[in-house]
Amino acid sequence: MPRYLDPKSDLTFKKIFGNHPDLLKSFLNAVLPLPEDCLIETLSYLSPENVPRTPIAKYSIVDVRCDDNHGRQFIVEMQIDWTPDFIQRMLFNAASTYVKQLDQGKEYEELCSVYELAVLNTTFDQDSPSQWFHHYRMTSAHDGKKTWDDIQCVLIELPKFNPNTLTEKKLAVLWLRFLKEINDRTTVIDPSFLEVKEIKQAVDLLEESAYSKLELIAYDKYWDDIRCEKALFKGYLKKGLAQGEVKGFAKGMAQGKAEGLAEGEMKAKAEMIRNFKQLGLSNEQIATASQFSLEQIKEILKQ
Repeated sequence: MPRYLDPKSDLTFKKIFGNHPDLLKSFLNAVLPLPEDCLIETLSYLSPENVPRTPIAKYSIVDVRCDDNHGRQFIVEMQIDWTPDFIQRMLFNAASTYVKQLDQGKEYEELCSVYELAVLNTTFDQDSPSQWFHHYRMTSAHDGKKTWDDIQCVLIELPKFNPNTLTEKKLAVLWLRFLKEINDRTTVIDPSFLEVKEIKQAVDLLEESAYSKLELIAYDKYWDDIRCEKALFKGYLKKGLAQGEVKGFAKGMAQGKAEGLAEGEMKAKAEMIRNFKQLGLSNEQIATASQFSLEQIKEILKQ
């Protein structure tokens, strides 16, 4: 019985989408919010990424220039991401990709649009438990129908993805199920994956027997590094929470009144948020850990 690897690892993700343009083209046509009459016909890979310093700092990046069926060009930067502190980096990468096109001596009007696509194996939007597909672009503050589409960001939250509630096209469902459902414990492949030529090819690329011993060692090390980084991150959160609770509740209990306790509880939460910030966490990370909204986080940090 064959064993399959997880497609969300750095090694397998690149092997599927970084080495097989036909598979990447199928995936992008399925999941990107392209114009209704737009279909990617050809794509070419751009310069390879720099080697990341740590596995949690920057994940798999696949940069491609796409040509659609109308002769239009645009650039897609695709990544598999695991941490909640990715939003600023995502915007920076998209803007950098857009600007770097001028190195080729083009005029401004020749710049291609850029799509930044992040497939997330974590939840970043706590306020929308069922919203897993997020599409951002520049919109007029006075007229929501007026948009600038030169830079667009697309985020897909795999943990929230539920094919039972999806009405979009079947190919998008299958590709996202492929990424979400297949892992190291998979021994039997859903027959629906094998009905689509491109997804069947991607499944075949996940068979453990297709990898060398060195590749499998690198694959296991990647997951070990992920677990270590996540454990360290959780440790920072627990430390900040404990410090905030002790200081805040001590003040509330000392007052000996119900309102004192309520005030102390609020101070505890505020102290916890300040401790998180001192530990170097972003506002998005703090919101994820504390269940406060970004607006509440910003207001508390102003005090």
